[in-house]
Amino acid sequence: MDIIGFKEKMKEFNISFDDVLVHSGYLINLATPNDENWEKSINLMKEEIRITSLLGIKYFNVHPGSHLGEGDEFGYDRIAKALDIILEEVNNLGVNILLENVAKKGGNIGWKMEQLGEIIKRSNFSGKLGITYDTCHGFDSNYDIRDRDDVRRLLDEIDKYIGLEKFKMIHLNDSKFSLGAGKDRHEFIGKGEIGIKGFETFLSFDEIIKLPMHLETPGDDTEHAEDIKVIKRIFSNIYI
Repeated sequence: MDIIGFKEKMKEFNISFDDVLVHSGYLINLATPNDENWEKSINLMKEEIRITSLLGIKYFNVHPGSHLGEGDEFGYDRIAKALDIILEEVNNLGVNILLENVAKKGGNIGWKMEQLGEIIKRSNFSGKLGITYDTCHGFDSNYDIRDRDDVRRLLDEIDKYIGLEKFKMIHLNDSKFSLGAGKDRHEFIGKGEIGIKGFETFLSFDEIIKLPMHLETPGDDTEHAEDIKVIKRIFSNIYI
């Protein structure tokens, strides 16, 4: 009944199933060197993808993970192997996996577009993989979307290492901390270090504006509604 109700609400509010995603559980770490935790991550992700398929959603979002000190090369292979094991079993469910860029801290893999591209390249199921770009995580990792040249650099890196056709979703978040801080602390739109002008710059690119966007800002539905109003004002400043 929950599945039926969800699909009915999607239709009632005219939300396309192509424009939404399921975010993985945060305990999943496909890069971990701990075999037990790696296998648990794989099994949990399989189950979550099955649920995603039952809901009629086509995209499943996951943080690539942390190598916990074993190095990037270890992490690339570990993640790619995990993705292959997962997709070998759930490939027929019609769900694509989106790798989300992460904040540059610790052993995180995926804070650079080149890293995300390396994971996709090493997988046997690269056709089932794409990316989500998180504006806060990117800002944490020295992608300064307040600057037009830096947004162009970001898009050029995505095109070079991944392919713009694999750029499917955006997590739209301001950042509590300054450029390159590596803190991963989301802020309300326009109230953080990216700011209104920064989002006006970011959202003025054709490659960006056509993509579905999801808020991950703090607060509850009331505060999210205010964020949506701010984003609409930003759009009106750019396009009217």
